[in-house]
Amino acid sequence: MQTAIGYTRVSTAEQQRSGLGLEAQRTAIEAFAATEGLQLVAWYSDAETGKGSNALERRPGLAAALKAARASRAPVLVAKLDRLSRDVHFISGLMAHRVEFVVTELGRQVDPFVLHVFAALAEKERSLIAQRTREGLQAARRNGKPLGMRAKSQVEIARISRAGGNASRAAALQRLEVLRAEIELALKDGRPLRAAADMLNARGIESPRGGRWHGPSLLKAARRLSLR
Repeated sequence: MQTAIGYTRVSTAEQQRSGLGLEAQRTAIEAFAATEGLQLVAWYSDAETGKGSNALERRPGLAAALKAARASRAPVLVAKLDRLSRDVHFISGLMAHRVEFVVTELGRQVDPFVLHVFAALAEKERSLIAQRTREGLQAARRNGKPLGMRAKSQVEIARISRAGGNASRAAALQRLEVLRAEIELALKDGRPLRAAADMLNARGIESPRGGRWHGPSLLKAARRLSLR
C-alpha cells in the first residue's frame, strides 16, 4: 500500500487550540486515503496565515511535510486548496519542490497545472470581491442609503447605557455599529460566515477588538447587529 502524508492548517493559534476546522480537514483526508488505498503515515499541521511571500518560512508544519514526503516519496494530502494557499505564486513555489500535492476535494487526477489554474481563479475572485465591496459601499454612501437595522441598534445602545451598568457592553455595540455596513455587505446573499470573515480580513477591516475576523466572532457580531 502506498504511503501518504496528511497536512492541515488553520489561520490562528486560537483555532488550533479549539480544533475549529482541523477535525473536518482530517476527516476529509482520512476518507480520501481510505478510498484511494493510501496509508497515512504522518500528520503535520500549522496555525498560520497562508499570505505573504515568506509564508513557507512561517509554516514549519508544511516545511516538515515537504521533507517527509520527499524522503518517503509520498504525496501530501490536503483537504482543500486554500489550506495550502490562495496565492498562485506560493502554489508555484510549492510545485518546485517536486512533491505531489493531492487536494482531496479535487481528486488525485488533478495535475499541477490545474492546481495553478484554481489558485489563479481564487486569487482573482478575492480581488473582484474586494472591488465590488468597495464600489457597493461607495454607492450606498453617495446615495445616503441606510444599511441594516441601524435605528434598532442605536436604541439598544441607549437602553444598555441607561441600564447603568454596563458601559463596556454599550461601547462594544457602538464599535460594531461603525462596522455595520462592511459586515452587512460581507454577509450579502447568504455568503457563508467563513467566506465573509475572509473577505473582511482581505480588505484589512479589523474586528472591534483590533484583530482578525473568524466565523464564530462574525456570527456573534451579526447577531448583536440583528443581521442574523
